Amino acid sequence: MRLVRVGGETSTVGTDLRAALASWGRGDAIVGGVAVLDLQPPGCPGPIDAVVIMPRGVLVIVGVDLPDPAVRLDAPLSGQWTTDGWPLVRPDGATNPAAEALAATSAVTALLQAERTEPVPVGTVVAIGPYVSQVSQPTPDLMRGVRILHPEPRNLMTAAKELATHTRTCTVAEVRQILAAVHPDGADAADLGTAELVAEGFVDTAARDAAAMTTFIPRTVLAGHHGKHEGDEPARGLRWLPIVAAILIAILLATGIAVAISSANKGSADRPESSTNQIPVDGVAFTAKGSAEHTDCAAHAFGDVKTWLEKNGCARLIRARFEATSDGKPVAVVVSVLRFTKSTSATELRAVADRPGAGGIADQAAEGVAWPGPHQPTFESAAYASGREGSSLKLVQAVWLDKKSDPDDPILKSVVTKALQLSLAG
Repeated sequence: MRLVRVGGETSTVGTDLRAALASWGRGDAIVGGVAVLDLQPPGCPGPIDAVVIMPRGVLVIVGVDLPDPAVRLDAPLSGQWTTDGWPLVRPDGATNPAAEALAATSAVTALLQAERTEPVPVGTVVAIGPYVSQVSQPTPDLMRGVRILHPEPRNLMTAAKELATHTRTCTVAEVRQILAAVHPDGADAADLGTAELVAEGFVDTAARDAAAMTTFIPRTVLAGHHGKHEGDEPARGLRWLPIVAAILIAILLATGIAVAISSANKGSADRPESSTNQIPVDGVAFTAKGSAEHTDCAAHAFGDVKTWLEKNGCARLIRARFEATSDGKPVAVVVSVLRFTKSTSATELRAVADRPGAGGIADQAAEGVAWPGPHQPTFESAAYASGREGSSLKLVQAVWLDKKSDPDDPILKSVVTKALQLSLAG
């Protein structure tokens, strides 16, 4: 992690934050990236402790200084914070400091969109100090991409890995664009060398493309060296170009046709109006909206569920999306099935997942895969249910597709209960 200091101290806990980031060292052996410290991006309501640009995501980190150390902090994104059971009251009157962090993240996200940077996940970290032993967050808040923690190196690293979930690695050009957007006047950040950024895990596409051209071009030229007439060598080499081009075009056309046929078949199966794609369960029709399978189960989890999976593993994870209609309104449903070789593992993980604030399996939207259709649901305040299926564990979440949700909404709770009956192949 490369640190670039911009301004003066933003918060007292920022000292611990900088120490945690510095402890990761240079290079991408652990996380990698560039941390711009103590800055105020354009449009941001105030200075923030850090914007961390990693190869697969961006973190906006805001420090919050508590009046005293605490053993336990209950920190919902909406509502009163409490420290060791006592309501948190700060001199500025704020009862929920997370609002400042969310405002900063919104400003940074809007800034990146305005500058037309490559879309990457932007997560929020609220760094709490002087010390907190345990932080409790509601599960929907965790799914929203917000982590509230004391910035010890391990805590911060775990949050970074959970929130930086872009499907591909950012390039050197893209990270420079992000740096220029969040700190347009920062020569130190913008002038980082290509070698330094590559060492932090970013991809140098210019060097890769140049290497590919260097490898390809001499082979075309050498083809002419077998001729007997020196003056004919360039022409003979060039004669091969139309042939090679024709072959490449033929291959691309064949591949394109195959992909088009496959896409057409897949697209026809995904249409909501297709009766074969609707699964009726107790009066509710679930329409499949795509699925994904993984063997690295922990990489797609968060919170205590992720910690458990990192220690114990999982044979396979299947994440499926559905849309349903209930009470005349559309509902977004995510069904996650974790396959195990032993039924006891499913029982143990279910006990973890059912605890309030224990985390869960993230929707693919957190990894850059948009929800199909015009609406983009967020699974905060989602209704939740879990169930067993042999040696598998099934976790279901549901939210209204076009309006705010309540985890205790009786209609949504009915939908998740019925969704437990859906069977996923794999």
